[in-house]
Amino acid sequence: MAARPDHYKTLGVEKKASADDVKKAYRKLARQYHPDRNPGDQAAEERFKRISEAHDVLSDADKRKAYDRGAINPFGAGRGGGPDVGSVSDILSDLFGNATGGVRGRGGAGSRTKPASEKGRDLETEVSLSFDESVQGAQLPVSVATHSACPTCRGTGARPGTQPDVCPVCEGRGVESQGQGLFSISRPCHRCGGSGTVIEDPCPTCAGQGRMREVKRYKVNVPAGVKDGSRIRLAGKGEAGLRGGPPGDLFVVTRVRPSDVFVARGENLEVEVPITVAEALRGADVEVPTLDATKRLRVAPGTKHGTTQRLRGEGPPRLGGPGRGDIHYRFVIEVPTDLSEEQRRAVDALSAALDGNPRERILRGAKTSEGTAA
Repeated sequence: MAARPDHYKTLGVEKKASADDVKKAYRKLARQYHPDRNPGDQAAEERFKRISEAHDVLSDADKRKAYDRGAINPFGAGRGGGPDVGSVSDILSDLFGNATGGVRGRGGAGSRTKPASEKGRDLETEVSLSFDESVQGAQLPVSVATHSACPTCRGTGARPGTQPDVCPVCEGRGVESQGQGLFSISRPCHRCGGSGTVIEDPCPTCAGQGRMREVKRYKVNVPAGVKDGSRIRLAGKGEAGLRGGPPGDLFVVTRVRPSDVFVARGENLEVEVPITVAEALRGADVEVPTLDATKRLRVAPGTKHGTTQRLRGEGPPRLGGPGRGDIHYRFVIEVPTDLSEEQRRAVDALSAALDGNPRERILRGAKTSEGTAA
């Protein structure tokens, strides 16, 4: 039988690591070993599967407790364990459900109704795309680690030719009671984890889990206008359901690489346009970039540093809505730091021609305030 995996070692965290520590470790390793970043590397793909499995267990409080106790296998009916414990309604069904169609306990002491099916977990992965792809839309490949039924045991967790046995502790009921007098507490059986069965001869392929990790690959259609952090839902592409339940969904989070020119501001874009001192003083027609080509904007004489002009409807498509955003062009006056002798004389001449002190107004106002206070 395969050795019990050390999920803490796989993620490189201590046993007392917090949920945030587990998440950070997983994200770092998942990015490093993701199949999309290591195409054709089987070793990286297997490592990615183990990392994903470790995160699935350690990020779930109940699974983590069960894993730490070593009482059950959080992923399936392994030796000394059972499938994931169901919801509260499953436990109540165990206690008060009908006695037909269940697993008869040894000695006829009780019965257990068939476990209810459960929808598979939703999964999340990330896809990296360029700024141009986010504006125009694209079809991109994504890979995600998920579970599929073990091909050897077909999901039973038992070695081919054998089958799970009725749990000798709870006699197939899946629950056990503790207490004395008038009060007692029912809880999932510590031996089978609530499944009502145990596997004495586990499948050699999946080690009794009944399912195995695999990396599935999809093509996701990224709509035009997505932002960094947008979520795209792929219905039914998540984790397989338990006991015949429907699969979960896959959510693809877009990570948009920044542009060298455009900066996203909500539904709009901003562009920093450098202009010279001369252009700011006397005005000019300047060429600016758009998403499709270039256009010319008029810089008015006396334009101040930081002045903004807008081109309506020239921005990215509005995600989930009609029309397009705008592009805001912010003029930035570039002031040279090193002047040649010729440039210095020209600046002195300009200063003399302009004359006047632009700070005179605020200085006069300050003096007036001082006189009033006196």
